[in-house]
Amino acid sequence: MSETTSTNEENKLPLNGRRAIPPNYSNDEENEVPEMEAFGVIPRGFNPRDYLRVVDIYMFKEPQEINKQEHHTDKYYNPKLIVRRGQAFQIQIDFNRPYQPQSDQFWLEFLMGRYPQQNKGTYIPISVGSALKPGQWGAKIIHRENNSIRLSIMSSATCIIGKFRLYVAVLTPYGILRTRRNSATDTYILFNPWCQLDAVYLDDEKEREEYVLNDVGIVFHGNVEDVKSRSWSYGQFEENVLDACLFLMDKAELELSGRGNPIKICRVASAVINSRDEDGVIAGSWNNSYDYGVAPSAWTGSVDILLEYYSSKQPVRYGQCWVFAGVFNTFLRCLGIPARLITNYSSAHDNNANLRMDFFLDDEGKVDTRLTKDSVWNYHCWNEAWMTRPDLPVGFGGWQVVDGTPQETSDGMYRCGPASVQAIKHGHVCFQFDAPFVYAEVNSDIFYTRMEKNGTQVVENIDTTRIGQLIVTKEIGGDGMMDITEEYKFREGSDEERLALETAVMYGVKKQSIQDTTYQPQTDVDMDFQAQKAVLGNDFKVTITFRNKSRNSYTATTYFSGNIVFYTGVPKREFKKHSFSAKLEPSSSSSFDVVIKSSEYMRDLLEQASFHFFVTARINETGKILAVQKAVTLDIPTLRIKTKGELVAGKEMSVVVEFTNPLKQTLENVTLRLEGPGMLRTIKKQFGRIPMNSTLTWEVKFTPMRAGLRKLIASLNSDALRHVYGELNVQIQKP
Repeated sequence: MSETTSTNEENKLPLNGRRAIPPNYSNDEENEVPEMEAFGVIPRGFNPRDYLRVVDIYMFKEPQEINKQEHHTDKYYNPKLIVRRGQAFQIQIDFNRPYQPQSDQFWLEFLMGRYPQQNKGTYIPISVGSALKPGQWGAKIIHRENNSIRLSIMSSATCIIGKFRLYVAVLTPYGILRTRRNSATDTYILFNPWCQLDAVYLDDEKEREEYVLNDVGIVFHGNVEDVKSRSWSYGQFEENVLDACLFLMDKAELELSGRGNPIKICRVASAVINSRDEDGVIAGSWNNSYDYGVAPSAWTGSVDILLEYYSSKQPVRYGQCWVFAGVFNTFLRCLGIPARLITNYSSAHDNNANLRMDFFLDDEGKVDTRLTKDSVWNYHCWNEAWMTRPDLPVGFGGWQVVDGTPQETSDGMYRCGPASVQAIKHGHVCFQFDAPFVYAEVNSDIFYTRMEKNGTQVVENIDTTRIGQLIVTKEIGGDGMMDITEEYKFREGSDEERLALETAVMYGVKKQSIQDTTYQPQTDVDMDFQAQKAVLGNDFKVTITFRNKSRNSYTATTYFSGNIVFYTGVPKREFKKHSFSAKLEPSSSSSFDVVIKSSEYMRDLLEQASFHFFVTARINETGKILAVQKAVTLDIPTLRIKTKGELVAGKEMSVVVEFTNPLKQTLENVTLRLEGPGMLRTIKKQFGRIPMNSTLTWEVKFTPMRAGLRKLIASLNSDALRHVYGELNVQIQKP
């Protein structure tokens, strides 16, 4: 007797006074499902073989078969059935004898997790009826032949997404007979942007192809005057990536019952993409040293990062904003949520959402680096995900900002969003989540403030146009840039813009009015600053231009400061100081050149080859100060990629990657990466060194399996030179 009691104890749930069952947030765990569930005492002579019995279940799960074709899931490298919710799919059941509807009764059961419950959407019994209702669970027989029936099954348009286990249950007088656990019939159910009843429904086919089905994208970087682009492989269809994405939701401890809601999924994912809380996917590093990890610039896509995390369960080192955004985009597209990667140029990292970035000047008008704590990022990448927002008033659905880069905490965790782009544009920052933070990223003003000896602050200059002056994403169906600034803000200086700002202030965004400070700018002189397009390792010149619009002669004492910066605008070192006196004749323009030599910057240059120039000029006659700042990014040489031989699916082809070292020094610890989504998994090769002016050549042979237009992406990384990329579109022919 004692033995049986002990096993009963083991099968009981752990006792917990607060909830009847433990939290259910693992898609992987399973419960035991009995093959025979008896109604009472089973009489002698009962033989389950006398009743209707399932011999086989056929799932039509091959890429070329009806289910994956109709559900746009044929690209997933996954042998199991993958369907989208709210849309019918087919299966075939073979019984041991013909099915007789009058006397036989069977139903399907979809289960998820360890503690399936019908009211939580984790246990779904489906009986066979005569008609399917749109967007609701149901099944009907569409074909009967011999011992087989073919079913059309409709899933709910709001059901939870993830991997379900399928059982077929048959009713007998003495109990329920079920099929055995068979992982071959596991069914993944994803979001469905093609279904009007789904919260992520997108009505434009071209947009669905781009934002759900495209597995390669473009990251725009550089700065607003010099936009640069590179490819990124999302790889949402690659082997094991879907399982890795489902694991992220387990890791974030999102209850299974909440996984039908794209708002919840985005919110928890924005926290789990970074490692700042609970050991998420990517560890960020902005300090230019990447020991025991991969430099952020070396990654060519998301797949390596997600698969490494899925197997090691430890944060992958290292990422910066575009890496967090690239992996987040893969996660969203993989689950079926339309998503795109956004770049905001001159992005304000504002610590207290007060719409004000302070740059402090000393007595002479030079920038005081000791007091200045705010930084303007050359660019910052985040994501937009498409969904309805039933939790907000009508009109705030559509694109939502989500950001996985750890910047500020939100409700105690490093996460950001989803915040409605429409709400940000109109200043309705009261609507969750984190809208004031995003509003400040695109709308802050730069204040140049001079500290008097007695501690009072004098505002010398205000720049209202620099922050968020260009917001872009990849165009639909091409590699070009689409300007979406107008989706985030009204035209600078328009009435609508002023109204949106007043609304944001009313809802708690802090904005100091100009009236609070003494501010009388010099309005009759303009100062501008241009930099020559410059290649890494070369000298270049910058030009400062004054335009005197008055009838007075002025002299301007001008200070020029060149800083080597991280792309986040944080300075590493001032490498160039220059001051001069400029004579400004009435009603005329005058220009002054400053030459920047490569010997001045090469030693300390950081990986994105970014400079930040400050120019301040004091008009001696009036004591007023003009100020301008500019980011300059040098051109970094690219990798050359070419193919050799025939490009035919199933035939070996070869790719050659070449690079010539342009620097006046030897490159040490060189690593090359090459990846072709849907064609070639990432391969790495290490080269010791490349002497100056030498060319490195690397040939890779592989066999592409599928025909179609594909992209090869390569990156080079070394101690002295990073952010070196190359790409090539290749058309693989059918054999």
